[in-house]
Amino acid sequence: MQIDEKLLTKLEKLSALQITQNRDETIAQLSEIVNFVQNLNELDLHSQEFTVNIIKGATPLRSDEIKGAKVIDQVLNCAPQKQEHFFVVPKIIE
Repeated sequence: MQIDEKLLTKLEKLSALQITQNRDETIAQLSEIVNFVQNLNELDLHSQEFTVNIIKGATPLRSDEIKGAKVIDQVLNCAPQKQEHFFVVPKIIE
């Protein structure tokens, strides 16, 4: 699949992005990405066993321990305005 100006314009519209600089370079990079993915599609993976996790066994669980952290107090001390344990910010929705 070749990326051209028409396809790039369509992709811009679909993604709500606007590419204004280096359009030729962007087209070249997108073409390289598409060619790489097409190369991956040519691989014969039918003989490969499907795996969800490469680690044998289950994921080790950690114990839930409550640790007294003073992070909240440290962060609130840096706030310009605070009230109790909350940041005070300007109202943005009326």
